[in-house]
Order: sequence, then structure tokens, then C-alpha cells
Amino acid sequence: MTKYVYDFAEGGRDMADLLGGKGANLAEMARMGLPVPPGFTVTTEACRVFLATGEAPAQLNQEIAAHLATLEQAAGRRLGQVDHPLLLSVRSGARFSMPGMMETILDIGLNDYSVLGLAGSPERERFAWDSYRRLVQMFGSTVMGVDSALFEAALARLRKEHRAADDTQLDTADLIRLVETYKDLIQERTGEAFPEQPAEQLRRAVLAVFTSWNGERARIYRRREHIPDDLGTAVTIQTMVFGNLGADSGSGVAFTRDPATGRPGIYGDYLPNAQGEDVVAGIRNTLPLQELARLDPASFARLRDTMQKLEAHYRDLCDIEFTIERGTLWMLQTRVGKRTAQAAFSIASQLTDEGLISAREALDRVDGRALARLMFPRFDTSAAGDVIAHGIAASPGAAVGEAVFDSAEAVRRAAEGRQVVLVRQETAPDDLPGMVAAQAVLTSRGGKTSHAAVVARGMGKVCVCGAEDIVVDPRQRCFVAEGVTVPEGVVISVDGSEGVVRLGAVPLIDSEVMRYFDSGGELPDENAAPTVREVHRLMEQADSARRLEVRANADTPEDAARARRFGAQGIGLCRTEHMFLGDRRTLVEAMILAHDDAGRAAALAALLPLQRQDFTGILQAMDSLPVTIRLLDPPLHEFLPDRTELSVRLARDEALGRAPEPRDAELLAAVTRMHEENPMLGLRGVRLGLVVPGLVAMQVRAIAEAVVACRRAGGDPRAEIMVPLVDAVEELHLVKEEVERVLSEVSQETGVTLDCPVGTMIELPRAALTAGKIARDAQFFSFGTNDLTQTTWGFSRDDVEAAFFSAYLDKGIFEASPFETIDREGVGRLVEIAVREGRAARPDLKIGVCGEHGGDPESVHFFHGVGLDYVSCSPFRIPVARLEAGRAALASVAADERRAS
Repeated sequence: MTKYVYDFAEGGRDMADLLGGKGANLAEMARMGLPVPPGFTVTTEACRVFLATGEAPAQLNQEIAAHLATLEQAAGRRLGQVDHPLLLSVRSGARFSMPGMMETILDIGLNDYSVLGLAGSPERERFAWDSYRRLVQMFGSTVMGVDSALFEAALARLRKEHRAADDTQLDTADLIRLVETYKDLIQERTGEAFPEQPAEQLRRAVLAVFTSWNGERARIYRRREHIPDDLGTAVTIQTMVFGNLGADSGSGVAFTRDPATGRPGIYGDYLPNAQGEDVVAGIRNTLPLQELARLDPASFARLRDTMQKLEAHYRDLCDIEFTIERGTLWMLQTRVGKRTAQAAFSIASQLTDEGLISAREALDRVDGRALARLMFPRFDTSAAGDVIAHGIAASPGAAVGEAVFDSAEAVRRAAEGRQVVLVRQETAPDDLPGMVAAQAVLTSRGGKTSHAAVVARGMGKVCVCGAEDIVVDPRQRCFVAEGVTVPEGVVISVDGSEGVVRLGAVPLIDSEVMRYFDSGGELPDENAAPTVREVHRLMEQADSARRLEVRANADTPEDAARARRFGAQGIGLCRTEHMFLGDRRTLVEAMILAHDDAGRAAALAALLPLQRQDFTGILQAMDSLPVTIRLLDPPLHEFLPDRTELSVRLARDEALGRAPEPRDAELLAAVTRMHEENPMLGLRGVRLGLVVPGLVAMQVRAIAEAVVACRRAGGDPRAEIMVPLVDAVEELHLVKEEVERVLSEVSQETGVTLDCPVGTMIELPRAALTAGKIARDAQFFSFGTNDLTQTTWGFSRDDVEAAFFSAYLDKGIFEASPFETIDREGVGRLVEIAVREGRAARPDLKIGVCGEHGGDPESVHFFHGVGLDYVSCSPFRIPVARLEAGRAALASVAADERRAS
């Protein structure tokens, strides 16, 4: 029989799949002998049964009752008893951390009778009724579905009536009245009374946590973080400990290192006389954790020792929740903490130096997305305006956008392509869609461990929180700072590194990390920023570990030179069509409009020296490294004026009685003749080379002559010729014959031996499925995964991304856009087939990828796994690809070691 409930003593950190992160880590802390309130965990398997059937497993209630009886016996108290009752917390805990995305219910077991027993004495009465109102509020919104804003409004009215700055200034009578108001709200809105039976409260709370797995905010967060939908959440049921018992009690969140910068030390927030939800909700502004050393030195010392033990045990930054109850420290949760990109690199390097992790583990602690964020620009403060607000630098970076005051407006404006900053008093889990849409988050309340800070750091969003000098008025849709009213739509600049806000758009400058890469990635000197030194160290580790080469997609000598500085090992895609634009367009027009072979040959002859010059510059910039040059790919109509524009121009001339330009009529006739309903599946790529006489020969001669020029100048050019959009081996065979003929001619004319490998792009499903045949004529393959994705899925990227991708992501059809991260089941399957069959026909076949997936972190791991030789991407993504290629190689080694053991 499946076991659905585990006591803390039965678990450990290696059981996170079954017990969720929270349950597994509580069990681990209990095994370490740390002060953990007793409890037990309902497994993720039970949740999956509930989600699949709509009902909890049949024996779940019995298992919970048995574990509860054991808990009651150990505590000497029972759930719901009138005198000094046992109370419980019910919390969600998924395999992967999803802070604030699912439900928590505290103080389970209170009712109109047990609240009197909880009080016990007059000095505890306020505490007891404060706990009761929290239960009714949480249970009413979480379990019974009452809008949480109604409870907040009732609390706000009471505070206003008594001119109370926060909840702590309400007395016992106020809280008794509030409980009754909350109960009336529940009865009015749901038609049923708040349940007084503790067992019923517990049963419904567990099911509510299960249900919250599929809540909107949880689903949005999982999509954003690529967390699978079928994991389910565990539920942790734990004895309550109370931080709201007075000045000698409190709750807090602590980090063993600064999650924003990675600096060693003790960081976090503390609230005296508060429960844990008060800290993360940002309802009250917290105290720095160091204040606890003054308020309660003994508890602070115990907390510090516990933090050191946990970091040494987990060998990583730990995020810790704790409560102090009348001077006794209790550990409520620990997990490996979310951190900024800067902190990720810093902590990985520090832990290596401290001997806690190996260099290989350090590389596993960072990733390409974090590196990309470090390469983002920062504000040029020398050109910045006046600071209008200061707050806590919760998540670094620089962001500019229009101020908006609710999640829906942020989503709406972002959908229109506008950049926004979400401004709130504090964020709640329901604000997640707006946080995803925004460039930055600004709050007037909360600390580094508030909801806004934690979620923003996890998403890599800029965040300034706890900006007490701004007054946010969501009703009037504005905020006031330094006497200046900032209405919705006004542009502000948020500096998450410095914790400041400025009016208007502040100019941006490159980051130190970007400058490091752009200067060639040389060993930084002692004056370099610590982050630069840490990045350099981990990049060296990645480069020494990786098997995949990293090349660049570059079409100009300037791009090629920059790519080389960024660490490119060649060019995997040089697009020749970009060389036909600008003032050269007239030469292409002449080629298209030519009435005979002589006219076409003349146009091509005029293009030849220009192409040769382009190729010479690129080959010189990449001297001694391979440069894969793709022959002309797009349809020729792209080099002609727009059909509608030409028609309007001619019609206007006719209406005005003017003689039309002869060339306009000729161009319109050509455009009309060449019109295709779907030109991206028409006359393009290899098909152009086969039907436009001289086009392939001109481009190949330009390449060959550029190679000769570079050789004669003492260089070592390594040009490779790539034929695009091949569907059948016969197409490649015919073009290859012409390529080899031209190479032979130039070699004979110049006396220079030319060795330019000829290969093809695999960008059509048929090419992937017949790769074994194509490999007989191809010396290399390069996967054009942009077109391969379009033709496999049957849609055009230009049309469908705006049309329905957001809906597909919302409905879970896509976990990520297939144009951003490779579709392993479909497109990836074609890649695997082509690699296997291509290498079976030609064992020495060189294979790479030059679509945008070549710079996507997750896709790089896939390409390593299927055996590609290189990835190619835009110059600015090269460092990311290098890092991920190293991480992929180490992950592969680790997987082999696990299998061997």
C-alpha cells in the first residue's frame, strides 16, 4: 500500500521529490538536531491523486489522524482542546521553490472555545484573538474563496477608526470585533459559517493547498521558471510556534550571505511580536536582522550558530525562516536561497575558496541566464537626474519604464510593447502576472525578504522595495516622492543595485562584465570589479571542460571582430543576403530585371568585387578560424520594392497624367511575376542557385578570390561554403559540382590551392530524414533550427508569435516558445535522426547548429547530448554559450558517474 504521510523523523533532504522542498528540509534539520517544531508531511503523490481524481486518496485521512495522534501524545495537548490547545500550521511545499505561489494556513484548531483556552490569562488575550483573526482571514480567503481584499478592507477601516499605524496598535476588543466581522463576511459571501471543528479545518486546509497547485499565480510562476505541471505539492503540517506573544517574541527571515551581492555575513529581516507571514508580506516594515543582536542577544547567537551549521551542511547560501517564542528559537524552514546573478557568481567562487565545493560544483552553481543578466547595461549616474526615492536594493540591475499601479495595467501596457515599472505598497502573490510583465518592481514597504524582493530576484527582475519616502496611492494611480506627484504613465528609472529611483529615463552604459568580454576576456587586474574576476575564473573553468566549440553568426568584419573578442572559435553562419542591401540593391535589381544572359552576367560581374571585399574583411577578422558562408538564401522579391508601393506610385502618376517612370513599370512587372503566396516555402535557397544562372558561380568566385587575397597577405583563411534549404541530395550534388568547378578555375588562375569544404544547412524535415543520403555529398551539416522549427510545426514565426503564442503558453501547450528553446520531442527528434544517419554515412561529418537556439542555455545542453561539434549564435550570446557548453560537459560526466555507481 502506498504511504502518503511521513513524520519528520522519516525523511531527509534527498526526498524532495516525495516530500517537497519544505518537508524534506524540515526533516533534514530535525535529523541535524536543530530546534524544529514537530510535524509531518503529506506527500506529492497524494496531491497528484487529488489532482487526477478530484478526491484525496482513500486512506489519507486515516494516515493524517494517526500522525496527529502521535504529535498530540508527544506534545501532551490535543488539537482543539479548550485548555491550552495544540494548534497547527498547514503549508505548501513543492519540489522546486515557488515562494508565495501556493497557500498557507496558520493557527488551525482555534474556535470560539479554544481561543479562550489559548489566552489562559489576561496578558495573553490579545495574542489569542490576534491568532484567531489570522486563522479566520487565511481560512476564509484560502479555503472558502472569499476575496482577500474584503478582509484587508475591514482591517484597514478598523485601523483608520482607531488611528492605528499598524495591527499591533489594535487591542483585544478590536480583534474580537474583527473576528466577528470576518465571520460575517464569510457567511455573507459563501452561505456557510466558518467551521468550528478543528478536524474539519485541517481536512479542508490540506485540500486547499492541493488545489492551489493549479491556481493562476502558481501556473504562471511554473511557466516562467519552467517547472513541470505534473509534480504536485506536498503539504507540511506542523506544531504552531508563536512570534506574536509580545516583545520577547518575533519572526524573521535570514540569509547566510547577501542574496543580492553574495557578500558573506548575516542578512535578513526581523519583526518583533509578529508571525512569519507578516515578514514576507511586507505589511510592516521590518528591522535589519542585526537589530536582533540588541533586542535578544542570546537568540541572535543561537541563530548565528545555526546559520553557520546549515551553510556548512548544505554547502550553499541558505534561506532560513525562524520564530522566537518567548526567547526560544525555532527553525521553521530552510532552503537553498534564490540569489541574483551577481551573487550566484560571487558565492560560487567564495565557496570554492573556502573548500566547501569543488571547481566543478562551482560551475554547476551558475548558469547562462545569470551571466546574461550580468551583461545587461547599468545606469550612467553621471548623466542621471535627481533621486526622488531611496529604498532597499533588493534585486540589482537598471530598468526604465512607465509607472503603473496594478498588475492588470502592467500586463496590458506590456502587451502593447511598452516598458513598465510596477509600483505597489507591497506586492502579493496575485501580482505575479504584473511582475512578469514589468521591467522592474518598486514598493514602499517590505525588506529584502518580502514577497516582491524574493520573487523579483528569482526572476532576474530589477527591484527596489521598502522605499518609505514614497506614498503610493493606487486609487488615484500615482505616488508622491520628495513633494513630486508621479502619475501613472510617467517614466521612471529604477536602480536595483543602488536602491534608488529617478524621474525620467536615465541613460544606460555597458556593464563591467560586458566590457570585460568586449576587451577580449583577458585576465582582470587587481583593480577589476570582483564580479569580473569571478566571471573570468568560471569562464576559464567552462572553457577547459567543454567539448562543444562556440562560433558566431556574423555578417560583417565588425561583427566578426567583436565575436572573436567574445571568444568565438569561428563563424558558423555568415549570411550573404545582408551584403546585397543598401546602395547595392540597384545591382540586384539589375540582375533580376536582365532580359538576357549578358545583362544578368554584367550585373553579377558588378556585384563580384563587392562580395569579394566583404568576404576578405570577414576572413581577415577570423583569420585561422573557420568561416561558414551561406550562399544566397531569401527569395529575390525581398530585394525589390514593395508591390503595393509600386502599384500606388504608378496609379498616382496615371491619375495626375504624368508619364510613369519606366523602371517602376518594369519593377512592378517583375514583382508581379515573382509573387508567391508563401515565398518562404518557394523560390529561395538552393532553388535560386539552380534556376538563376551565374548566381552560385559569382558568390563562390568571390569567396575563392577572397581566400586567395588573404593567403597572399600572409593570412590563414578557412572558408566553408554552405548551401541553404536543401531538400534532396540531388540538389546539393548539382550545386556542389558548380562550386568545385569555380574553385578549380580560381585555383588554376591564381596558382593557390583552395580547400573550401562544401556542406549544407539542415532546415527542412525531409533533409533531416534523408540525412544519410545528403551526407554523401556534404562535408558538414549545420542545423538551421529557425526554419526547421517553422517547417516542422507548420507555422511562420513572423505571424504566429503575436497571434497565439501567449495563449499557447497560458494553456500549457508550450512550456517555452519553440523558437527560444528547442522542441526536443519534435525538432530535436529530427536533429537526432540527422546526426545519427549523417555520421553513419560519413563518420568524419562536422555538425553544428546556427539557428538562434545555439545561444539558448537549455538548447546548448541538448546539442551537447546529441553529439554536435559546435553551436553558433549572435556575438553577444557567445559567453552564455561557452558557459553552458562547459556546464553541459560536466553534467554529462556527472551522469556517467551516477550510472557507473
